[in-house]
Amino acid sequence: MHRCEWATTDSAILYHDLEWGVPLHDDKSLLEFLVLEGAQAGLSWQTILNKRQRYIEVFDGFDPEKIARYGSEKIEALLSDPGIVKNRRKIESAVQNARVFLDIQKQFGSFDRYIWQYVNNQPIQNHHLNISQIPAKNELSEKISLDLRKRGMNFVGPTIIYAFMQAVGMVNDHIVSCFRYSQIQKGSNKEI
Repeated sequence: MHRCEWATTDSAILYHDLEWGVPLHDDKSLLEFLVLEGAQAGLSWQTILNKRQRYIEVFDGFDPEKIARYGSEKIEALLSDPGIVKNRRKIESAVQNARVFLDIQKQFGSFDRYIWQYVNNQPIQNHHLNISQIPAKNELSEKISLDLRKRGMNFVGPTIIYAFMQAVGMVNDHIVSCFRYSQIQKGSNKEI
């Protein structure tokens, strides 16, 4: 069974095989990936995968209403938690982004509706032959990044947004020889 070459550890293989690139439409899960991709900036995705369960626990299951109410006491508690990335700017950004996330939900009815409009509610099907062809960002991620930053979000640069788009299935960036490429292209969320 051939996989994208970045999936080398057990946790990365599991994430690759079951989640990465599968179209995601649940607002809490979309917020989770926004926060995790922002936390990943400057670090490896493997580091974030290893800390993911703790993020879910300490960020209240990525409930945007709860996160938006975090004050200085909660932020200090998060900064002392060894199970997450202890970076003040990233943690404060998660709180700020949750507040903007709620504003977007009010304006569009859901964050899902807002974010998926950028791809006309259909995943972009790329046809990369190898990992070196996959971009770190593109014009669309730059456009989304710009809009999110205008709305007040942080840690949503074009590279972070492109990684977010890959994670939540807005783009299918599995290489064509990967067994998940055709499954996702056909709209299958089939688990192996």
